[in-house]
This record gives sequence, structure tokens and C-alpha cells, in this order.
Amino acid sequence: MFSFGGGSSLTSVVPDATPAPAAPPGTGTGANAQVLYVFNRGGVCLLYREWHRPLRTLDPTQDQKLMFGLLFSLRSFTAKIDPTTAEKGNLGVPLLPGQGCSFYSFKTNTYKLNFLESPSGIKLILITHPRTGDQRDTLKHIYNLYVEYVVKNPLYAPGTPIK
Repeated sequence: MFSFGGGSSLTSVVPDATPAPAAPPGTGTGANAQVLYVFNRGGVCLLYREWHRPLRTLDPTQDQKLMFGLLFSLRSFTAKIDPTTAEKGNLGVPLLPGQGCSFYSFKTNTYKLNFLESPSGIKLILITHPRTGDQRDTLKHIYNLYVEYVVKNPLYAPGTPIK
């Protein structure tokens, strides 16, 4: 599901003909994280962690480049088709943080991608089970931890991977 900033939503990104897989045992509602990405505004992956990822087809560097490209394209696309604004930019032109329409998540029959972009341009992506609910509060909490323990750390050099 794409969720626009104005509250409207675009559903059925993937036809509902194929049911979502059952939630893994012991997860209750299926709220389990599979992959977490943190990108800076320049597209550098600052943090990449994965859990419960059954199939790894790409090396992490290729995976990170594809994910950032996907986010760039989706953000540009959702801003272009935003039904709440009359002024439309050119498709593919970079947007400033907070500019244009934003999406929060989309899901397929095998995963759900949850997205949060901070005013400073930090992008957080959390891949979860498709039956997982809204993760915006979780991503805001992760961002607050990032600010508290990374940005405020005097030993951290901005733009370098988080260890």
C-alpha cells in the first residue's frame, strides 16, 4: 500500500490473487523485521542489518544500490502522481526532504517495505513480514536512537558507516 502525505492511499500494488504467507511461528501478528537500511541524503548506506532473510541473491553492496534506486524512483513517482498538488515537477528530478508527496510503505505477497525520511534527508527502510502493521512509529524511534547515539557521538565522522 502506498500512503500519501495527504491521507489518501493507493492499494493493490500486487494483485490479491496470491495470499500472503502465514506469519512465522512465535511472532504473533507477524511483526518481525527482516532487513534494516539507513541511508544519508547522498545515497550512502550508513547501516545495513538483516534478520530472517531466507534467500540472499545479491551481495550487500548491490542490494543497497538497488534499494536506494527504488526509493529514489518511488519518491519521485509518488510526487508526480500526487492528487493534492497542482504543481508537478519533472519525473526523476531530486526532491528536497519534505518536498512533494511521500510514501510510507508498500507491500507485496512476500514482504512489506516501510519507509521514513527525516527532515535532514536520512532515509530509514525496514523490510518486514507482509502482515505487519504500520511501522512509522518504530522508524521514528529508530531515527531518535540514531540522533541520540550516532549524530551526537563526538567520535562519529558524518557520512561514514555506523559500526
